[in-house]
Amino acid sequence: MENTSEGRLARLAGWSQRHRWLAVVLWVLTLVGITLASQAAGSAYRNDNSLPGTESQQVLDLYKTYSPADAGATIQLVFQSDNGIFADPVLADVRTQPHVVSVSPLTLSENGTIGYSTVLLDKPSTDIPAEDVRRIIEVAQKTDLRVELGGDPIRNAQESGGGASEGIALLAALVILVFMFRSLLAAGLPVITAVFAVGSTLGVIVLVSHLVDIASYTAPLMMLVGLGVGVDYALLIFSRYRTELLAGYDRERAARRALDTAGRSVLFAGCTVMIALLGLLALGLGSLRGVALAVALTVLVTMIGSITLLPALLSILGARIERGIKRRADKRPQGDRWRRLAVAVQRRPWTPLAIGLIVLVGLSLPALGMRLGFADSGTDAPSTTSRQAYDLLAEGFGPGFNGPLVVVSEGGDPVALQQKLASTPGVASVSPPQGQGVTTLLVNPVAAPQDEATSELLTTLRTEVLPALPGRHLVGGSVAATADFADAVADRLPLFILVVVGLSALLLMLVFRSILIPIKAALLNLLSIGASLGVITLVFGNGMFGAQPGPIEAFVPVMIFAIVFGLSMDYEVFLVSRMHEEWRRTGDASVAVREGLAATGGVITAAAAIMVVVFGAFLFDPGRMLQQFGLGLAVAVLLDAVVIRCLIVPAVMRLLGPRAWWLPRSLRRLPELSGV
Repeated sequence: MENTSEGRLARLAGWSQRHRWLAVVLWVLTLVGITLASQAAGSAYRNDNSLPGTESQQVLDLYKTYSPADAGATIQLVFQSDNGIFADPVLADVRTQPHVVSVSPLTLSENGTIGYSTVLLDKPSTDIPAEDVRRIIEVAQKTDLRVELGGDPIRNAQESGGGASEGIALLAALVILVFMFRSLLAAGLPVITAVFAVGSTLGVIVLVSHLVDIASYTAPLMMLVGLGVGVDYALLIFSRYRTELLAGYDRERAARRALDTAGRSVLFAGCTVMIALLGLLALGLGSLRGVALAVALTVLVTMIGSITLLPALLSILGARIERGIKRRADKRPQGDRWRRLAVAVQRRPWTPLAIGLIVLVGLSLPALGMRLGFADSGTDAPSTTSRQAYDLLAEGFGPGFNGPLVVVSEGGDPVALQQKLASTPGVASVSPPQGQGVTTLLVNPVAAPQDEATSELLTTLRTEVLPALPGRHLVGGSVAATADFADAVADRLPLFILVVVGLSALLLMLVFRSILIPIKAALLNLLSIGASLGVITLVFGNGMFGAQPGPIEAFVPVMIFAIVFGLSMDYEVFLVSRMHEEWRRTGDASVAVREGLAATGGVITAAAAIMVVVFGAFLFDPGRMLQQFGLGLAVAVLLDAVVIRCLIVPAVMRLLGPRAWWLPRSLRRLPELSGV
């Protein structure tokens, strides 16, 4: 089975070499064709935040049934003036803008210095073009009054302007590769491969968005992951190609050997990433289903690009690259420093093991205090109009005004309900009952939407206050939806973790014919995930380094878990595969650890550095969610490459010795996927 599998990869590399121009032309035509088609069709991204069966979802469904005209997005026009507010001209101009259904009369604060008007739109915020929202902002602010605007459409328009994150990431990756290979041509090959793969997948996702619900943040997230793994996978194959050239093989044979070794590692590593991502389907959440499929597809296409496009490019440019590699070969000793590090770690394995575990556990502790939520305007940058509108409303009408709880009642006494709600501790005010068929009341808490006290008020209303009243009562709104989402994730999380960890561990067991290596990998990956979530909590939850404090986006932890678990398995496969090679060749566990780290330490460090800068570049994105993703992924990869692969794994492998490769007799009948 091993020889058959190796023959397939060798034949694939051979086909790409013999038909190099055809392979390149096919990739170019694919990229150009998909790009043109996606631009012609346009995107149809849709954020499916539905949570069937939850109270907040039932409230939304009742709104759509009884008041479909009120189911659109809203914008708050907030006015401030110490000399009286005359807003009629502004309100009249806003009424004429596209997508505007109605504009409510101006409501003033008690002192008359702050007022607001609610603009009802005809569609959900994700379906309204950003340029139309920006036009509303421009029209509203053409006045001598101070006018700020808030609401989800405003926040989406602010963030959709985007940044230069992808460009920064590619430039930084190219710089690292140039330093590594001392050649712009050699450095460009992994970047070119990643760009072709990610660009093609992005076009496919745009087209598929017309058929399947795909969230609006999917494109930047898949580019973030795709650029990272795309450059990494191509780099690992190219690095092995370089090693084979220096070992004396000709270019064609070197490329085939690189595909049969590093190429197989890339395939297994990519499969673990896709398993982890597709594990998100076990959560059963519509908002994550499309994201999981899109990012998994991105990883699949980057793998295909690494084993088809890269060999073709190596065949076309191989002569120039080979001359450069051999010219610099004598000046660059291979693996000496990593070999010395492995010897030092193996000499006293308990010390680096203890240091590494202390670092990981220490960074994981803040994650225990992580508070999930969905960021609102209160976590936007102070200079944005949405944040200033939020602050003005809190100043004029109380902190809880920005996140009212929506109480929907059927069959009860509306007046008695209003009185009961108004007398509940933690409630600042309650609007008069409104609606036909069902009664709706807006409950403004004393505390701000993101405060723990508001969450406690929600629990009190649902479990104590409303059940004691006659009729059917439901609580919805943004605060309630956040709580319901967090509960839904918590309920499904054990199954999700079991699926991801179990399938990934099974794959590693089949690859390495070992029971202890998958267990070690799973435990260390969980620690790196915990550490990354701890750092996210410190920065975005507690406000370190000047970040705006607030809740962590509710779906970020599960996405971080899926992506980081898969990426961590990448480095596990790359490093342990080489150790496994040496173990099979020598039968000496210490030599296997030493030579495995010497052979892969440099390329793993370079690959990790590329991922860190790619992910870190998304800290420059205007969206808080992508900033959290970027920081979490960058920290996880950094810790995985430096602490886990350089310290903990060599120490653990030294302590395990030959037992690391032990497989119970009862499991030896399982299919063998080794040969990496």
